[in-house]
Amino acid sequence: MEDVSDRDSVDEYFMALNLVQGLAVQDISCGANLAATEAKAVTYREGNDGPWSSVAIRVGTPAQDVRAFVSTLTSATWVIVPEGCTPTDPSNCGNRRGGLFSVNASSTWVLNEFFGLFYDSWLNLTGNGEFGFDTVGLSWQGSGGPTLNRTVVAGVADPDFYLGNFGLSPRPTNFTTFNDPQSSYLTLLKDSNQIPSLSYGMTAGAQYRYSKVLASTTLGGYDQGRFAAGSGLSFPFGPDQTRDLLVGIQTITKTSASGSTNLLPNGIYAAIDSTVAQIYLPQPAITAFEKAFSLTLDPKSGLYLVNDSLHNALIAQQASVVFTLGKDISGGQTVQITLPYASFDLIAEAPLVNSSSRYFPLHLASNDTEYTLGRTFLQEAYLTADYERNNFSVAQCTWSTNMTEHIIPICSLNATTCANNNNKNNGRGGGGGGLSSGAIAGIVVGAVALLAIIALLVWLFAIRPRKKKRLAELENTEVQKRERFEGHYDSKDEGSTNKPPPGVELDADQIHIGHEIGGTMVIGEELHAEEPPKPIYEMPGDLHYNEVPSPESSGRDPMSAISPISPATVSPR
Repeated sequence: MEDVSDRDSVDEYFMALNLVQGLAVQDISCGANLAATEAKAVTYREGNDGPWSSVAIRVGTPAQDVRAFVSTLTSATWVIVPEGCTPTDPSNCGNRRGGLFSVNASSTWVLNEFFGLFYDSWLNLTGNGEFGFDTVGLSWQGSGGPTLNRTVVAGVADPDFYLGNFGLSPRPTNFTTFNDPQSSYLTLLKDSNQIPSLSYGMTAGAQYRYSKVLASTTLGGYDQGRFAAGSGLSFPFGPDQTRDLLVGIQTITKTSASGSTNLLPNGIYAAIDSTVAQIYLPQPAITAFEKAFSLTLDPKSGLYLVNDSLHNALIAQQASVVFTLGKDISGGQTVQITLPYASFDLIAEAPLVNSSSRYFPLHLASNDTEYTLGRTFLQEAYLTADYERNNFSVAQCTWSTNMTEHIIPICSLNATTCANNNNKNNGRGGGGGGLSSGAIAGIVVGAVALLAIIALLVWLFAIRPRKKKRLAELENTEVQKRERFEGHYDSKDEGSTNKPPPGVELDADQIHIGHEIGGTMVIGEELHAEEPPKPIYEMPGDLHYNEVPSPESSGRDPMSAISPISPATVSPR
């Protein structure tokens, strides 16, 4: 008779082997290249409240090159239109504002309507935009950066936003109603398989570091070369979509050779927002800063102007400001972001002031919904936002003379494949290997499955044979007992001639033969590798000036359900 149990063991072995091979294929595919995309920063420093590092974008057909700041608030692309420069402005106004975009010169421009830039007044800033749809690409013409058709574009003339903004938020833009949401640039990149996930990493750059370090913006990943691995702190997104990058500021401390000073009497919640330059704080903190840095508010400009003598005194102090951030305003894990005085040493230009002047980027918030850590903070902080896992992280930037770019993709939440890394030199040196959070999760799942397979193999080839042997011995013992009872037992079989036979014979119906308990086994299904590799895109520093702005979405987003305004032209200031 065929030994069915042995045949089953062989079948089970090959099933387990197939499962191992399936896992091996999946593990290898997780290392396939999935490129992140860079929004290239340009070498110019610009803006009337900086200087700041901007990014290059091209808009329309044929493409028109412009520069913009990166905005974590908006999801649309804001560009400066010719109406933003008047006859009273300097002759180089267009270049000073990052280049002008003419809607009439673009064959792919589709006008929607004039809308307010925000859902309501935001940080006491208002403005209108000529909203429509057009083609937008990353980096200069001929650079090979990704290009998307029919993206949301707003033509802006208002001088409150001196340069345009490139929106990083994935929230959709809603015109008038919520019934027809328009996808963000980030979402369109993800949907067209040009980045692996709805995520980005960015820092504003620091013109006072080495040879003026440029901004870095990576779409679909982050640049590990900008901060120490494992040094940041992860936060959940805040409930308000217009302030979703919400952190608890537990303390703000000024440190110098003369000691330390507390600048924040009580903890507060504040939003990180690269759309604005300044840091917005409550009155007690403003008063503490004024005293610690000898600041005086200029009533005309509304800025804390710094003259040469004060500037020299502040440099001599060699002071730094340390922000201690946590998920709450007290307790729990924290991360510290240290800003040297040089971070606050900025230049204000027209039309903010009549003539160029240093200023300290501090602003009084009207209420607790305005507490904001602007672009000044992001000079020394690296921000990574993952909209698929609903969290973001903040880490202290690291600096060295030989900084190298190390782009790491962030895998999509449901991805079966993702790149291990995608290092781009761009003349700055290559980065080492690294694992994304999705890849790490895949490794963990694979390891658990592998352990389960090992346990199965041990059961098949070690425990189960031993168990079968034991059951066979028990069955043989029962046969011997039966022979005793029936008079066929020979005591010599046990090696003894003196042992008497059993004294009492049991009836046949009293004989109980043990039964083998059958083992059960769950056989896992083979895992299959899916999805081809996808690219990631980054925006580092390269040729001209540019920056990028914030989000519009459903919910209480700046562009959410905004009533159209009169198409009357906005008088630039």
